[in-house]
This record gives sequence, structure tokens and C-alpha cells, in this order.
Amino acid sequence: MRYVCGAVQLLALICAVGSGFGQTAPAAIAGAVPAAVPVYDLLLMGGHVIDARNGISAVRDVAIKDGLIAAVAAHLDPAAALKVIDVTGLYVTPGLIDIHAHVYAGTGERGSYAGDLSLYPDGYTFRVGVTTLADAGCSGWRNFEDFKDRVIDRSRTRVLAFLNIVGNGMRGGKFESDITDMEAAPAAEMALRHKDLIVGFKTAHYTGPDWTPVEHAVEAGKVAKIPVMVDFGSDRPERPIAELLMSKLRPGDIYTHCYSGLRHELDEAGNLNPGMIEGRKRGVIFDVGHGNGSFAWRVAVPALKLGFLPDSISTDLHVGSMNTSMKDMLNVMDKFFAMGMSLDDVIRRSTWNPAREIQREELGHLSVGAPADVAVLSHLTGKFGLTDMYGARLQTHRKLVCELTVRNGKVVYDLNGISRPDWDKLPKNYLQTGDPRWDGIMPQRRTAPAPPRGGN
Repeated sequence: MRYVCGAVQLLALICAVGSGFGQTAPAAIAGAVPAAVPVYDLLLMGGHVIDARNGISAVRDVAIKDGLIAAVAAHLDPAAALKVIDVTGLYVTPGLIDIHAHVYAGTGERGSYAGDLSLYPDGYTFRVGVTTLADAGCSGWRNFEDFKDRVIDRSRTRVLAFLNIVGNGMRGGKFESDITDMEAAPAAEMALRHKDLIVGFKTAHYTGPDWTPVEHAVEAGKVAKIPVMVDFGSDRPERPIAELLMSKLRPGDIYTHCYSGLRHELDEAGNLNPGMIEGRKRGVIFDVGHGNGSFAWRVAVPALKLGFLPDSISTDLHVGSMNTSMKDMLNVMDKFFAMGMSLDDVIRRSTWNPAREIQREELGHLSVGAPADVAVLSHLTGKFGLTDMYGARLQTHRKLVCELTVRNGKVVYDLNGISRPDWDKLPKNYLQTGDPRWDGIMPQRRTAPAPPRGGN
């Protein structure tokens, strides 16, 4: 049911007599039926909706109720909403999904992605429209529950995880190349224990000549029925990329860092490795995983010209990438926009495609009944520059900016205050401008603030 049903429209008309709750709801009419509860908590009105799953790329209104998408239609009655936000001229998309990030922060371990190299997610997600991310293997079965307690359970961002096949997780070379700690059985057991959070297995940074990490990760994936993501580690002649993609990985498994050029993805003549072509035919997924060392224009540009587009766009967010060539999710999306992909294709690969890849098909779209995770984006024109892992620049005239992010039906980021009233139109001693039914930013003040203290 893609659009609003007739019953909801009828309720909207009933509520048109006024609720007295929101800025846009009309005042109650004297002698009319007592004020009704609004049909919608929040209405995003007049934006260009891009929803790949439902095949929508057109101006639509999007209504939200109780944390879920309630309606998507060409016109919804603003009088039926507690809060209306005019997003005319902006793009409205499902909340962005970044399936390659590193967010196991807080342990204090130096030089470790299960520690100081990771970032707490909430400071890097909502401001760029990301509402869901998957940690890419920072924890293994030995420390996943610590990661869950420290980060997952305390984050407003929806944090999922690829579990490292290394039991100790991504704690540095001596751990990540320890074959004795790559056990499929306990990894699969942990994944099955936390089906709601663990979406796959990860192997990364391995320096040895054998296939043990990949084979054990795939073994665990078969037991838990979830995909494997591979950061192929050191380039070794004993384990060529073509063999990985043509025989070791299963359909639905994910090859990340696909435009790094570090593992012969492209040959000297500019031809795609045959394994890339055959792997795609077999159903292997190709993910960007930009990072600070896994994306080069000299690989990505010719690959896209050859028609080899990524299946999903992701950041590889960590302390080493956030201020270098990668920066954030929108910056990576801008790069594919600049290389000629349509905005609709870029959004698809940042929402619906990754949701399917991690088997979370309740996410990444704006269907009625889906979680109300929404990004509202503006498209700026001007003179901008985008850099790759080597510092090479591509100049572009287009840039995406996040104006508003909604998570579970509540506004959690608002760049220019489009959800807020002008201060000089409020009562003299105003205290709050939101309502907890749609406002996830402002504290709900119920009493006047204490007067300022005297003194210097």
C-alpha cells in the first residue's frame, strides 16, 4: 500500500475542524465537535520524494504517525497534522544507510578499531542524513557484547554490526592475522544470539597467504544465514581477487573497497579484472567502503565508464577518514553524482540497496508502516572539489547538504531551523517550540528557567 488509504483521508477531513495542537492546525470552531487527536504527528509537505523500493521520484507529501510512515501522496491535508514542515524545493529520501563504518569507541585501546580509531556514531550520522549504520567488524564474538553495551545500546542512531571472524575483533595486526582466533562456531553462535543486531560477518586486514579468514567467515555465514563482507587485506599472489569473487564468496556476500585499485580491480590497460565481472554475474555485492585508503579516481572513473557501478555506497568512517578524502556519507555520494550517476541512482545505493544487502528490508524506503527514518536534502550548485585517497581532486558544481533528519518519527537534526517558528512571532517569555510527538531535539521545558545569578 504505497499511498494513503481512504480511511486515513477521511480521518484527515474529520480533523480539519481543528486540534489546537500545532502551528498549522486551525483554531477550534465554537460549538463544533471537541478537538480531535491529529491524524499525523508530522507532515513533510511539498518535497521531491526519491524512494527506490516504491519507484517514486516525484513531488509528494510524507506523513508520520507514532514513529511510522503513515501516508505518502501527492497532497495530504495539512490541517490533519500536529506539525507541518514545508520542504518545497528539497529532496525527501529514506534515512541513509551506511553499511561500512567503525564505531566501537570508548574502550581506550590505542591503535585499535575496538578503541581509539573508532568514533561514537551520533556525532557523524544525523547531520548527513544517516539514520542506520553497520559497524564493519570492529568486534568479534569475544567482545561484541561489550560493544553492544558501550555503543549500540546508548546510540540514537540505529547501529547494526558485521561481526569479525577474529574473536578479538579489529584490534590490530597481531589479532587480525591470528588464524587460531578465527573460529566459525562461536562467531555463528553469537550472531544467532543477536539476530536483531548482527547482520553479517567481516574479514579484514589479513596479511597471510591462505584463505582461512574467508573460508571460516563463509562457514559462519552459512550457519547464521547472513552475508560476509570482505576487506581483502594484503595483496597476495596465493589468493588472487578473481578466485575470491568467482569461487570463494557466495551470492549476496560483499566485496568492499571495490574502487581501491590495491588488489588489481583494474589492470594497467584500464580493463576490469575478469573476476569483478564474473563475481557480479554470480551475485557478489560490490560496496564502496571509501575510507582514507580505498578510493581512487583513476580506478572509479574508468570503472563507471565501463558500466561497473557500485551496489552500495558506504563511508568506512573512522578517525583516519573523517577529515581526509572521505569526510562523510554525503561527500561519498557527491563523488558518484559527479561521475555521472543520477541522483535517483545515488539515493538507491545509499538506502534501499544496502537495506537489502544486510537483510533489513523494513528499512531504506518510505512505505506505509515502515520506520519513519527520513533524510531531507538540498542540492547546492557552485564550485566544489572532491578528493580521492591520494589527494587528487575532481571539480564539480553540485553538492548535497542535509537540511533535516527524522529518526523514528522525530526530528533529530535541523540545519536551518525549518521545523522551528521565528522567535519574534512567539510569546514574550517563550520556553519551548516543539512537541515530543515530533521533536527529538529540544528538551521539553515545563517550567520557567531559573533567573540568572548576580555577580561578575
